Amino acid sequence: MDMEHELQALRLQLAEKSKHSLLLQKELAKSRRGEENLAHSYELDGSEALGSYLRIQPCSDSAPELSGCSIQWYRLAAEGGKKDLISGATKSVYAPDPFDVSRILQAEIIVDGQKIALTTTGPVDPAAGLGNYVESLVRRHDTEFNVVIAQMNGVDYPSQSIHVLHVGKMRIKLCKGKTTVAKEYYSTSMQLCGVRGGGNAAAQASFWQAKVGLSFILAFESERERNAAIMLARRFAFDCNVSQVSII
Repeated sequence: MDMEHELQALRLQLAEKSKHSLLLQKELAKSRRGEENLAHSYELDGSEALGSYLRIQPCSDSAPELSGCSIQWYRLAAEGGKKDLISGATKSVYAPDPFDVSRILQAEIIVDGQKIALTTTGPVDPAAGLGNYVESLVRRHDTEFNVVIAQMNGVDYPSQSIHVLHVGKMRIKLCKGKTTVAKEYYSTSMQLCGVRGGGNAAAQASFWQAKVGLSFILAFESERERNAAIMLARRFAFDCNVSQVSII
């Protein structure tokens, strides 16, 4: 009799565990469907080429607002392998700069604790004719680019007047008329790269940290001028044996 009671108790326990296991499987399947749906909630829109910009776009009305998500852009070698974080690239818009050419870009979105990775279909294409244009500028001692200061030290700049950015073989100088706003020789504390974010105008803007504590966001006349300035500065910095200058 005791044996029958024990068997009955075991059957009840087994039935309860089986029921609980079935519920867990249903919850897991539901969670997986949710992750799959979430993974297809966004896409990268835009031309995958230097001189353009990429934007993370929702694919459905049910996609969570990007303003409530965490975003980080990365660059990957075309053949795979190492993934490098792009410093400051945490917005829904990213404009490739020269260092991204021939590399794959990836945007990681964190939504409700889940990670979504959006990757370009291939490596970023170069801008037609840009390489030859930069080579012609390298022969000059100094190249001038017309710019407008959008921000200085993270604060919107009050004037929209034209300034001139001089990219020389030894240093970079920013002037307004005969007044020098900033002048610094190439060093490891200098940073020159495409602006991170910035909407539709991102492809024409760059971030220049002349030195620690002094930085600018500069708007160029065209995407070509912006990318040429970055490439030229990188070339001259390398020629000055400042191989660690942060210009990417």
